[in-house]
Amino acid sequence: MQTEPTVPPALVIFDCDGVLVDSEPLSLACLTAGLNRIGVPIDQETVRARFAGTSMPSIMAHIAADYGIAAPPGFVEAVKAETLRIFDAELRAMRGAAAAIPALGLPICVASSSDPVRLRHSLTLTGLLPLFSGNVFSSVQVPRGKPHPDLFLFAAERMGAAPAACLVIEDSVPGVTAARAAGMRVAGFTGGGHWGHDPAGADLLRAGAARIFSDFTDLAAVISGA
Repeated sequence: MQTEPTVPPALVIFDCDGVLVDSEPLSLACLTAGLNRIGVPIDQETVRARFAGTSMPSIMAHIAADYGIAAPPGFVEAVKAETLRIFDAELRAMRGAAAAIPALGLPICVASSSDPVRLRHSLTLTGLLPLFSGNVFSSVQVPRGKPHPDLFLFAAERMGAAPAACLVIEDSVPGVTAARAAGMRVAGFTGGGHWGHDPAGADLLRAGAARIFSDFTDLAAVISGA
């Protein structure tokens, strides 16, 4: 395991889905149901393992390549709309996030694979958007989404932080991979509802996360290197 410096990071970058909001069980269920409707023989666990933390354009490209099924017109928009409807009824902020994040006293931002509409909807709905003072970045702002490093490098540049001085909080293998490719430290978060299969975060550790935590009450200790 990599030894991390004890100095505080210059910037903490949070993923959104599965880190700030417990959205993944909801969105993965919507996506799986939608894919099944167009004839893709895939279950929710496979969708989680392959696509959690990945943008919709990348997901649909993989579906076309692996299953030979192209999304019909309006499919992506319909899945997104259904996901937002379910969010309105069921989405919650991750327990403890609203208190732990501002208590850090460090520069923070969000960097997410979600499109800007879903991203801001989720953060507004859960009351977390004001914590980030408008510093919310989406994969649509860069040429390549996660697992490529573009989004994290873009966020660091916009926030005026050197990549090596950034710490990323991520819950997915593509996200951890992207952060490590950007030259950033990573802490893996497994407190979301989709991590019941592996709370120890073995997949995230293999991808390059330096440590794993599952409760926002531990956030300050994780960031301090304790």
